[in-house]
Amino acid sequence: MARCGSVPRRWLKANALLAPTGLWLGFFLIAPLVVVVEFSFATRHTGVARAVLPWTVQAYRTALDPAFLPIFGRTLLYAGATTVACLLLGFPLAWFIARYGGRYRTALLAAVLIPFWSSYLARIYAWKALLDGEGLVNTVLGWVGLDRDGGFLLTHGAVVLGLTYGFLPFMVLPLYVACERFDVRLVEASYDLGHGRVSTFFRVVLPGVMSGVLAGSLLVLVPAAGDFVTPKLLGGVEQSTFGSVIDDQFRGGNNWPLGSAMAVLLLVLVVFVLVLRGRRGEDVL
Repeated sequence: MARCGSVPRRWLKANALLAPTGLWLGFFLIAPLVVVVEFSFATRHTGVARAVLPWTVQAYRTALDPAFLPIFGRTLLYAGATTVACLLLGFPLAWFIARYGGRYRTALLAAVLIPFWSSYLARIYAWKALLDGEGLVNTVLGWVGLDRDGGFLLTHGAVVLGLTYGFLPFMVLPLYVACERFDVRLVEASYDLGHGRVSTFFRVVLPGVMSGVLAGSLLVLVPAAGDFVTPKLLGGVEQSTFGSVIDDQFRGGNNWPLGSAMAVLLLVLVVFVLVLRGRRGEDVL
């Protein structure tokens, strides 16, 4: 009986500890999400109330119009290219810090996190100045005859470069955890069994750190797909993404139902990615 009576007490204590977090998530996450979903089924209005009754699915019909397919595909392309670029740059860095960082590991990890100490918007504006026609990048490339008229702004490469710069730490940190946990003796055993460097990497190292690859890819892919600041500042109309179109609908377009419907569709895409990821990346998140 004493044991049965202690279970409700422990349950009450656990719920009491979780209550502040639950209230926070409910007020600042669930409630705004419910409002967005409600707006997505509303009717556009040009007055003070930007979304009104009656309920309709017209916003979803517009969002799923074939005219938006190129923007949707461009969003996936940017997010995918950013994830691959962050993986190619982040894995060697994470491996080096985990295996050869020694006493300087903390300093090296701090160097990876230093960009987070400043405003993301300010850093993207800095890249805008660097990639401008008269910026440092175009000037330096001009010394070897590789400069470009007008600079590298308003290009696909500029958007991917900005996204890669912004989200690279999200890839490095999970990879670092996975590389630190990896048993390096498996590499030596692979060499002893006659495997070369390439074979060892794909048969031993990559499967051993796959949890970090999946976690880092998720942490990069999701925010890169929803980012709208970088495409707006480093891209242009021809580089619009789903996120930038959503921003336009809520501000200049004054079409809150369409913006909400597109936001819900983007959320569905994120949930789909989470389901595909499974559980392999959870231990390093």
